Amino acid sequence: MLNREKEYIKILSEELIPVMGCTEPIAIAYAAAKAREVLGKEPEKMLVQCSGNIVKNVKSVTIPNSGNLVGIEVAAILGVTGGDASKELEVINEVTEKAVERAHKLIKIKDYCKVELLKSDVLLHIIITVFNGNDRVTVEIKYSHNNIYKIIKNNDILFENIEEEGKYLGILSDRSVLNVADIKEFADNIEIEKIKPLLEKQVSYNMAIANEGLTGKYGLGIGKILLENYPDNIVTRLKAYTASGSEARMSGCTLPVVTNSGSGNQGMACSIPVIVYGREKGFSEEKIYRALVFSDLITIHQKTFIGRLSAFCGAISASCASGAAITYLEGGSLIQIKNTIINTLANISGVVCDGAKASCASKITSGLDAAIMAHHLAMNDRVYENGCGLVKEDVEDTITTIGRLGKIGMRETDIEILNMMLGN
Repeated sequence: MLNREKEYIKILSEELIPVMGCTEPIAIAYAAAKAREVLGKEPEKMLVQCSGNIVKNVKSVTIPNSGNLVGIEVAAILGVTGGDASKELEVINEVTEKAVERAHKLIKIKDYCKVELLKSDVLLHIIITVFNGNDRVTVEIKYSHNNIYKIIKNNDILFENIEEEGKYLGILSDRSVLNVADIKEFADNIEIEKIKPLLEKQVSYNMAIANEGLTGKYGLGIGKILLENYPDNIVTRLKAYTASGSEARMSGCTLPVVTNSGSGNQGMACSIPVIVYGREKGFSEEKIYRALVFSDLITIHQKTFIGRLSAFCGAISASCASGAAITYLEGGSLIQIKNTIINTLANISGVVCDGAKASCASKITSGLDAAIMAHHLAMNDRVYENGCGLVKEDVEDTITTIGRLGKIGMRETDIEILNMMLGN
């Protein structure tokens, strides 16, 4: 277990990343800020090239600190005028009023920021080129939101991230070590102090934005509607808090979240329900942390097969993990935990991702409904059997099959969703 422990901690440190705002526009802002930094002066113009999935996830979300603006151009220009590239995915966490005013002026200049759809086999792919006089700088992000893959100034390659054989997505450590049984063993036995700093930040950040979502005015106010109109119980509350966090984030709230597998919505959906449930049931902090790290790793395990971006809604994977973590909290056996995952995936694996936006909160709520039902079925030793739709012989084969559905089976769906969103 010692080797696996080290690997699992490394995976967690790679995936539990603080981000302010939706990760796709923030990745654009990060690339733009880095390009401006290398150029050494404000660009006279810029070109932003994005893969279809990036376009899809930037189209409808409010960019934090932008004055409630949306869009690729806004993210890129704000990154140029006020971004701090050293903060990576918290790049526009502290933007001056002057920088915002400058961004608003540049946004109005026709052709200052040209946006193109990037035809790439890599679903998460951003290339930003900035120009000033005879100088030009290109920054390329690939595979992961904070992975600067290449920097070119004029014709000189200043930096290139060489892919190493055996690296997941070319940049992250190998995920093939993940499986449900070993994840449970890790959660059971890890010395909490070794992972506590990661989990403390996840609890602090994600619960803060959940509370902000409940008290502020964001989206449709799903959390408040749930609390006012649904039965007053723990399930209503865990859904309300998680949905509220998502609505706040998608609507431009400047509070950061700790992401999971490159997504803040996934980061919240796999953590907030576990925290709310654990606290209300009176479980110890240590037990909640163990359930939380279990949920985090189960989410990462599922997303390894699906990929960073897909037509498959990642909130479903994260909600599924929360349901399994609640079974874990309640002392469910390994079989019951596996059955919770199977029952959830047998139910709602067809939910599509039509971009990041306020309605992601409602999908999270639906995912958690299914996960809680799956938990109760599993605790009563009920499970969908092999051959029932996409359910396979065991949980690992089921997870792999759903991953194939999300990554390969829904590839054409992804293209059609983008075409419809763009009016093509």
